[in-house]
Amino acid sequence: MAETMGPTATPQPVAQKIKVIVGLSGGVDSSTAIALLNDQGYAVEGLTLWLMKGKGQCCSEGMVDAAQICEDMGVAHHIVDIRDNFQANIVDYLVEGYEAGITPLPCSNCNRAVKFGPMWIHARDQLGADYIATGHYARTRLDESTGRTQLLRAIYRPKDQSYFLYDLPQEELAHVLFPLGEYEKAQTRQAAAEHGLHTADKPESQDLCLVEANGSMRAFLDKYLAPKQGEIVHTSGTILGQHDGIHHYTIGQRKGLGVAYKEPLYVVSLDPVMNRVVVGNRDATFESELTAQRVNWVSIAAPAAPIRAEVQIRYRSAPTPATVIPLEDGRVRIVFDEPQSSITPGQAAVWYDGEVLLGGGLIERCESSQARA
Repeated sequence: MAETMGPTATPQPVAQKIKVIVGLSGGVDSSTAIALLNDQGYAVEGLTLWLMKGKGQCCSEGMVDAAQICEDMGVAHHIVDIRDNFQANIVDYLVEGYEAGITPLPCSNCNRAVKFGPMWIHARDQLGADYIATGHYARTRLDESTGRTQLLRAIYRPKDQSYFLYDLPQEELAHVLFPLGEYEKAQTRQAAAEHGLHTADKPESQDLCLVEANGSMRAFLDKYLAPKQGEIVHTSGTILGQHDGIHHYTIGQRKGLGVAYKEPLYVVSLDPVMNRVVVGNRDATFESELTAQRVNWVSIAAPAAPIRAEVQIRYRSAPTPATVIPLEDGRVRIVFDEPQSSITPGQAAVWYDGEVLLGGGLIERCESSQARA
């Protein structure tokens, strides 16, 4: 990973101080995080990952704002070129997933493979850091009885981002700080204003950083995937229309289907082999269970027997009671107390015990959906 130094001053030696490298995106959250840690007496430096090869919204403006924050604070700012990693683990990952008829979750994969891991390794090995920190709304806590670092929801639930952090390993969780874990968004902006940060009123960024400003996921994917016309088929077998690429659809989608029918229709499944979009009524979107792969047990070790938990299948969905059943190959089977709508392959299923994130994994294509397709 190549590194360049921003125009900020190199801090004086701070022996006896705990050194924290703060991931700076140039937004208000990470800006406030570094300011708060600086107030608390940590020896802080900023680090911005150079992610995009193209014109994604995450880089140029964000780098400038991050550098300005560090310059104003009189601390070092590092820029680490990680564009090849981002291309392989996010751009290619997304394109390959959509082409295969799943809806990948880029944020959790980015946190695991692009942001936290590489940032911690660079901060530890190249900068001599004790910890890294970010502006995520989440918390950690040491379980003294097991020695594991637990991942907890943020105090302010509307901004809780623990769902996207489920895939972080213990080594990284043990060395990460989340200064905003007990803050509400309004309190973050207030703190930024009190510190005189020029990002205090900066608008929220889009959820998907690689989409160009005023762009869309559809436009992004169309740059990589050529149109491929296929059938839109009702669960009854009736052909209702044509589509120009299954990557334009996702499970549970209702709007923009391009077909007329006597009742509202929803995408029930996507068939990449037959290149079909299968639609049906709302009842057809419900499933009583799922399986998940690439499972990461976070706050507890992998159990040998089924456990009860509250499972979240989308970032904005409410957690729902279920039984999580470990499988011999490291996967899990999750059986819900009540059927859930629009369980989407490629998204994350994350399970909690109250505020404690126990584990998570990537949802696989379910057998019933495959049968309908």
